Amino acid sequence: MTLHLTDGLNFLSKLTLLRAVNALQVVSSYILSKATGKARHWGYPLSISLEPTTSCNLRCPECPSGLRSFSRPTGMLQDELFKQTIDQLHQRLLYLIFYFQGEPYLHKNFLGLVKYASERGIYTATSTNAHFLDDETARETVASGLDRLIVSIDGTTQETYAAYRVGGKLEKVLEGTRNVVKWKKALKSKTPHIMFQFLVVRPNEHQLEDVKQLAQELEVNEVAFKTAQIYDYQQGSPLIPTIDYYSRYKNNGDGSYTIKNKLLNHCWKMWHSCVITWDGLTVPCCFDKDAEYRMGDLKSNKFKTVWRGPAYSQFRQQLLGSRANIEMCRNCTEGTKVWA
Repeated sequence: MTLHLTDGLNFLSKLTLLRAVNALQVVSSYILSKATGKARHWGYPLSISLEPTTSCNLRCPECPSGLRSFSRPTGMLQDELFKQTIDQLHQRLLYLIFYFQGEPYLHKNFLGLVKYASERGIYTATSTNAHFLDDETARETVASGLDRLIVSIDGTTQETYAAYRVGGKLEKVLEGTRNVVKWKKALKSKTPHIMFQFLVVRPNEHQLEDVKQLAQELEVNEVAFKTAQIYDYQQGSPLIPTIDYYSRYKNNGDGSYTIKNKLLNHCWKMWHSCVITWDGLTVPCCFDKDAEYRMGDLKSNKFKTVWRGPAYSQFRQQLLGSRANIEMCRNCTEGTKVWA
């Protein structure tokens, strides 16, 4: 059995009858909405992203957390708000990623939140810069039931790593990864599935094979290469890769760049998932970094009220009519990949 297969079987083990029925409702309502141009929605999200905190120890150049450039408040997710949300969703929710902006391990009870969701049979994942995975935290991570640990690495030498992960130490990332691998073995645990996520930018694009080799040496389960979203891409950027395959942007040959994909008037994400900020705001997707498109507030409303409310219905209908008229959708290469 391969490690990818192990992770896949673990994911499928979370599928209950109610979650399967919910998935059919979501998929069918999306297909019908896309075909008719009229937004409708049955069911509840298959996955959500929940933000433990906006705080971060690094200063990555294309990240609002790193740049300290948020217009929305910064803070930490309250345990009670988290539990109330999970209690409303867990019977139908299949996948929960503890990440939006910020570094999740800065939340003092982060692994307690993971355990709460894991005990309710939800597939749990997080994305981390791995600077806080000391020996004890690594043990607690494995013991929490976390299913997937995405480690942002973005370079195999300190110089290359720090070109994007400003303020970071590659050795801390490697040490943290080794600690989790060690405790997986010690506790005889198949989880978490450890993934190296490599954000391909011009400074590190020559190290694609190197990171595969490093992952193999450290017994990391998987390497995923991710394309970078650049905010001011029109006149180019020193971060845009020269390897076209890993660039979201097309070089027009005159010094200008345009986004590669067409803005098709549909988006799978608006039907199967959502993002919840640390203070309970529900927003459509991870491209809404500043929570400008607020569908509702879970501090004062039930999730059902928000998910089926007029703001969400109007947003889905607007997207089906003209995605190009939604500001955050113009620099998006995602959402249309499924069922396109």
